[in-house]
Amino acid sequence: MSKLNTTTVLEALGEHWRSVGLPRFAQFDNDTLFQGNHQFADSIGRVIRLCLSLKVTPVFAPLQETGFQAAIESFNGHWQTKVWQRFHHNSLADLQARSLLYLQAHRRRSAARIDAAPARTQFPTQWRWSDRAPLNGGTIIYIRRTDDHGQVNLLGRRFNVQSTWTHRLVRCEVNLDSYTIYFFALRRFEPNLQPLLNEVHYEPKQKWLTTRHPSIDTSLNRS
Repeated sequence: MSKLNTTTVLEALGEHWRSVGLPRFAQFDNDTLFQGNHQFADSIGRVIRLCLSLKVTPVFAPLQETGFQAAIESFNGHWQTKVWQRFHHNSLADLQARSLLYLQAHRRRSAARIDAAPARTQFPTQWRWSDRAPLNGGTIIYIRRTDDHGQVNLLGRRFNVQSTWTHRLVRCEVNLDSYTIYFFALRRFEPNLQPLLNEVHYEPKQKWLTTRHPSIDTSLNRS
């Protein structure tokens, strides 16, 4: 790509999910490319809106913490070593062909893990999307760590989780059907035990229910 922006991310996601199917969850880091504008409260970006429109739950990794993004960082590092640095590529097409061979080999090596994962669903053939359409329910998950007071920053706001749960991880589920945020405790040594710590009413400001971006990603709406 000559440039990387939210539109190119949307196009790449659409292409990939048409090829391999829709996951139940999609994990992202907290870059504005994925999350949207960080300047305003209740700003929900276009990548999140795309996920919600396809019934995919976006999950955002903790801020400035290693480990949660280890799988993708490892993949990126191996691609750099095995494809980009190992061979001389005479053209973009040459690079793409070499990269495709690597991806196919990677998927063969990961076949057992892929087969054990939850089944993906087919990309809907009649799906049409406008990035200006209002939000219509769904869930957004943010993994966050509480501060000294048992609070977290989320969607440009500050929320109380639990005063005794300080400097610890929580799963913050923003449910746009019930307009509620549920805060669940996370323990690395007891990953299956995730008690509910708190729930708060949350309703985004009306002006953020539709995006301010003027374009419609018609390239995503091809059959």
